[in-house]
Amino acid sequence: QVLLVESGGGSVQAGGSLRLSCAVSASGYTYSSYCMGWFRQAPGKGREGVAGVSRDGGSTNYADSVKGRFAISRDNAKNTLYLEMNSLKPEDTAMYYCAADRVDYCPRLTSDFQYWGQGTQVTVSS
Repeated sequence: QVLLVESGGGSVQAGGSLRLSCAVSASGYTYSSYCMGWFRQAPGKGREGVAGVSRDGGSTNYADSVKGRFAISRDNAKNTLYLEMNSLKPEDTAMYYCAADRVDYCPRLTSDFQYWGQGTQVTVSS
């Protein structure tokens, strides 16, 4: 069983920054064995892969819409995933979710992850 809890969302003005965190509690397997990713879903839209990170944190990938503005990282000693978001735009407004999976290739932005958090809301005003 894996429990993911996101935090750090909020309301900011365009150009601002936020740092999201995802605390992971996993039984049976270590956090470092999980592929991790951040996803988002805006009202009326489908879920979008934002950023992915490999199990050791050495490889990352990003959606084109956030490249150069967002940075994903993980601390395997603290069982925590992060998403640093800079130069935020109104179109970044969405519910943000972290996700975990032990199988399949990594990092990836596809939404076929096994475990999901409840999400944290990010609202960017112009």
